[in-house]
Amino acid sequence: MQTSLAADIKDTPQGRQADLILRSCVHCGFCTATCPTYQELNDERDGPRGRIYLIKQVLEGKPVGETTRQHLDRCLSCRSCETTCPSGVHYARLLDIGREIVEERLPRSSGQRFMRRVLRIALRTPWLFRTGLAVGQGLRGILPGSLRAQVPVKRRRGDWPTSPHSRTMLTLAGCVQNGLAPDIDAAAARVLDRLGIRLKPASGGGCCGLLSHHLTATQEARADARANIDAWWPDVQAGAEAIVITASACGAMVKDYPQLLADDPDYREKAITVAKLAKDISEVLSKEDLSLLRVRQKRIAFHSPCSLQHGQKLGGQVERLLQQVGFQLTATSENHLCCGSAGTYSIFQPTLSQRLRQRKLDALNGDSPQAIATANIGCLVHLQGGTELPVKHWVEWLDAGLGS
Repeated sequence: MQTSLAADIKDTPQGRQADLILRSCVHCGFCTATCPTYQELNDERDGPRGRIYLIKQVLEGKPVGETTRQHLDRCLSCRSCETTCPSGVHYARLLDIGREIVEERLPRSSGQRFMRRVLRIALRTPWLFRTGLAVGQGLRGILPGSLRAQVPVKRRRGDWPTSPHSRTMLTLAGCVQNGLAPDIDAAAARVLDRLGIRLKPASGGGCCGLLSHHLTATQEARADARANIDAWWPDVQAGAEAIVITASACGAMVKDYPQLLADDPDYREKAITVAKLAKDISEVLSKEDLSLLRVRQKRIAFHSPCSLQHGQKLGGQVERLLQQVGFQLTATSENHLCCGSAGTYSIFQPTLSQRLRQRKLDALNGDSPQAIATANIGCLVHLQGGTELPVKHWVEWLDAGLGS
């Protein structure tokens, strides 16, 4: 793709990076076939190729209007297009650059800025989020059906093992997961305990930075990343084997810390070290002796989050692991498509998000599973809001199947 970037952007780090990405696109359109929003809306501007053209126009100095922002906002950042692209176009990074520039040139209304700020504070502040969630769960029984479906039922955390082991791995403190599904990390700790590994809860840190990053609050995202690196660093230096992350979206974000902090001389090298240590729980278990983990057979449908298969490029790994330990995976279709959760997407794009959720549930329910498993807290809560089937993180099903 030929480019002619505007003078005020072309010689900046962002501009040079965007120019390389734009020039790698060959207009083939393969990406539209796997783009969830294009599949639903059938509008070229709501597919990767169309959005690339819109971003190119912004970078070349064309006026920015609400229509451009609308089509960029509708992108789920699922990165399915990157998996499909034969030219290796780094679309997600180009989208980040495009959104940041649109945000600068066309500020949102004060009401929109306030809403986004409130969400970033509420979702990234654990005590505040847990308080609001507890109030909603307390009133859940008297809420109208449509509103009740948006309030997840209360889940309890099981015991966290305290047995000493020679091998130690760390966790991510996180933000919303510990309120919505506090047993996910504890289940991971119990499974790893069976394998002679101690999973150590993070002391300090918090949100991985993804919430702020998706809402174009880049400096806030960088601050979150630095806080997590600081929290992990003493144990990293002491020889911690890995940083185990059970939320696949958070895992993808932590693995992108080197990109996020590339211009920070104090954290650049630390970010590279942390990213190398960051492992999805499936990456850890796939290297262990799975004969120690055998479960009673259960028919489950697995939804592979976009952040796992497209962001971390770990498609198929959880499915293989579940089958190895004894689960029966039911047949599903359209496995590459997003469920519509995508962080705060379900809040800002509710209609499209719910359409994608129903499409995903139809694909998951085709072979009559007993339950649904996934690997990301956002997908878990979003899918559970649309089905009576139990939806849990796959490591919770694994832990339950082991009789822990």
